[in-house]
Amino acid sequence: MDNNIPETTSNNEKQITLFQSLIPIILLVAFLALNVYIFKDNAIGGSNQFVLLMGGAFAAVVGFVNKVPYEKMLNKVSKNIKSTSGAILILLLVGSLSGTWLISGIVPAMIYYGLQILHPDIFLPACVIICSIISIATGSSWTTSATVGVALIGIGNTIGINPGMVAGAVISGAYFGDKMSPLSDTTNLAPAMAGTDLFTHIKYMVYTTVPTYIITLILFIILGLTQNMEGATDTATTLNAIKESFTISPWLFIVPIIVIALIVKKTEPLIALLIGTLLGALFAVIFQPELVAKIGGGDKLDFISGYKGIMNSITVRSSVETSNETLQGLFESKGMEGMLGTIWLILCAMVFGGVMEAIGALKAISRAMLKVANGIFGLFASTVSSCIVLNVTASDQYLAIVVPGKMFAEAYREKGLAPENLSRTLEDSGTVTSVLVPWNTCGAYQSSVLGVSTLHYLPYAFFNILSPIMTLIFAAFRIKIRQLTQRVVSA
Repeated sequence: MDNNIPETTSNNEKQITLFQSLIPIILLVAFLALNVYIFKDNAIGGSNQFVLLMGGAFAAVVGFVNKVPYEKMLNKVSKNIKSTSGAILILLLVGSLSGTWLISGIVPAMIYYGLQILHPDIFLPACVIICSIISIATGSSWTTSATVGVALIGIGNTIGINPGMVAGAVISGAYFGDKMSPLSDTTNLAPAMAGTDLFTHIKYMVYTTVPTYIITLILFIILGLTQNMEGATDTATTLNAIKESFTISPWLFIVPIIVIALIVKKTEPLIALLIGTLLGALFAVIFQPELVAKIGGGDKLDFISGYKGIMNSITVRSSVETSNETLQGLFESKGMEGMLGTIWLILCAMVFGGVMEAIGALKAISRAMLKVANGIFGLFASTVSSCIVLNVTASDQYLAIVVPGKMFAEAYREKGLAPENLSRTLEDSGTVTSVLVPWNTCGAYQSSVLGVSTLHYLPYAFFNILSPIMTLIFAAFRIKIRQLTQRVVSA
C-alpha cells in the first residue's frame, strides 16, 4: 500500500503518512537553524531546548490528527526519559569528577607533563592515538573525553591549537576505540540487532574502520604541519604558572590509572566515576590543602573549610587563580551545576523523540527508505540514511542502532547478505554520527565536557564523517560484502 494513503488500525489510530512524519522534522530543523543564526554558540543555552519541546508539540498535533491517544505519547516520552537516567547520572558524576580532578591538580598535572612531551607538530595525531588506546581499553568514548580529552584540550589551548581541531581529534580517537572495543555497549548492541556474534562483528568492522582511521591520521598530520605555532611553543612561562598554582607530582596519576583500570575490569561507569571523584577529593586534601581551604572560604585547612572546598568543587563553579591569563579559563570547573544545561537538552530531545516514535513517524520514515532500497547499494544507503535520520530526530544513538537493525535485518537476509554486513553498517553510521548532532545525547555530552561547541568540532571529526562514506564506498564496489554462504557478492 502506498505510504501516503492513511489506513485505520484496530485501535482507531490512523497510520501516519510520510508527509505527515516529515512535518515536525522540517519545522524543527528550520527553527534550530534560526536559533543558530541568531544565538550562535549560545543556542544550546536554552533556545534549542525550547525548540525541541515545540518540535514535540508539532509532532503531537500530527498525532492528534491521526487519533493517537495523548496517554500513548506521554508514556513513550516517559519511557524515553527513563532510558536516559543512566546517562544523566553519568553526566552529573562527570561534572563532579572534573571539579575534584581540577583542585587536586590531576588535570593540571596532565597538562604540565603533556606540554613537555607532546610537540605541536605531532600533537593532533597524538591526540587521536592516545584517545584510541584509552577508548579501546575502557570501551567508552564518554570516559575518554571526560578524562584524557579534557587534559588534551587544555594542552592544545596552551600551545595555540584551534580547540575545534583538538576536540575533533579527541572525538575521532574516542569513537574509533568505542566502535572497536568489545567492552563498548554499542559494539555489543549492533551485532545483537543484526543477528551475528560480537567478534565476527568486530573482525568485519576492521575492513572499513582501519582505512578510515588511517585517512583520519593523515589528515591530522597535515593539519598539524600547517598550524602556525609561532610564539605559542615557548611553554616555560606556562609550566611555571602551573607549578605556582598547584603542587605537581607524578603520584597524581594514580587516580586516573585506577579509574581506567576499574572500567577495563568492567566496573560500572557510575561506580568508577564516583570512585574517581572521591579519590580526586582525597588527593586534593593531600596535595593541595591550601587551595582546598581557599575554595572553602578559609585561611587554612580545617574540617569546615575542607568540607566546603570539596563540596563546592563537586557541585558548583570553582576557579583557581593563576598568573597566566591563558590558563585561567582552563583552571575553572563548573562541577555538577555545569552539566544541568546538557541534561536539560537531553530531556527536551527525549520529548521530541518520544512523541515522534509514539505517532509512528520514525517507522514511516524507515519504511519509506526501505522502499527505495533497490539493489545491494540501495539497501546499504538506506541503512546509513536511516541511522543518520534517527540520530537527528530521535536524538539517541541507541535508537539509531536498534530501529534500523530491526527494520533492515530481514531485507539483508532476503538479499542473501550475512548479518555482519548490517551490524557493521549500523556502527559505521549509527554510532559515530551521533556526536555530530548538537541535540543528540552524544553531541550534547561531548560539547559540554570538552567545552567546544558541536559546530566547531564537527568539521574536524574526520573519523566520524568518513565512516559512513567508507561503508558506502565498500558497498558500491562490492568490497567485503559477505553473503550468507560466505561468498563475496558478485558485481
